[in-house]
Amino acid sequence: MIHFKNDHLTVFQSELYQTTSAIIQTDDVIIMTDPNWLPHEVQAIREYVDRELGTRQLYIIYTHSDFDHIIGSGAFPEAKVIASEELKHHEHKGEIMQKVREFDQRYYIKRDYDPHFPSVDFAITGDGEKLELGHLTLTFYKAPGHTHDGLFTVIEPLGIFLSGDYLSDVEFPFIFSSYIDYKETIKKSEAILQQHMIRIHVPGHGSVTDKQDELMRRIEESRYYLDNLLQDNETLEAFCRERYDFYEGMKSIHSNNVEAAKRE
Repeated sequence: MIHFKNDHLTVFQSELYQTTSAIIQTDDVIIMTDPNWLPHEVQAIREYVDRELGTRQLYIIYTHSDFDHIIGSGAFPEAKVIASEELKHHEHKGEIMQKVREFDQRYYIKRDYDPHFPSVDFAITGDGEKLELGHLTLTFYKAPGHTHDGLFTVIEPLGIFLSGDYLSDVEFPFIFSSYIDYKETIKKSEAILQQHMIRIHVPGHGSVTDKQDELMRRIEESRYYLDNLLQDNETLEAFCRERYDFYEGMKSIHSNNVEAAKRE
């Protein structure tokens, strides 16, 4: 379903984990993030793009390589793909695609396209790298910690911040790669707010916000969670239960986060 819409931005939100797919439109280009999840949801995004695209080029930014974020890649064969160099050269592409197959097998899902690991046309190699697409300027920042191949994107002059699986209002930090990297990425997100005029934030899961104080709250809550992960676990769990409606479904990830932080 469409979760958010204005003149230049349409955000679809899946029924599964409130996963988002953003579509940014100008007279020159259409840019999408992470088409996902269920077949009818990917089809709705495909139909929307078909109605709007015309003669414009379609670009897809893959924010990271978690299988739920690349599961719709095969439905958009004409798109030019933007992602981090780490995603382009991922060492475990086969394992990620196996997770896609296992998901579809588990729930008897058939798709009208063949899912595949994205083939990257524009590989981002460093912070501050820019790409001019029509009248838009995309500025990229590496965002490791959740996964090692995460990517932040700021789209100007629209002031859109695409953060992938960071700064969600429905999830505490999920550390699948590195606790230390995650802490640095949260610092980087605050620096981005100081360097760019951010008007709208689109997380990979949860709600879009156009309020600066809400975005700062998400940064502060992520920092609080990370700073206290190795401290008083009962206090942190109480915070998570109060703040995140679906904490009971995420408890195992919290436990895994604690172990990941201890190893570093």
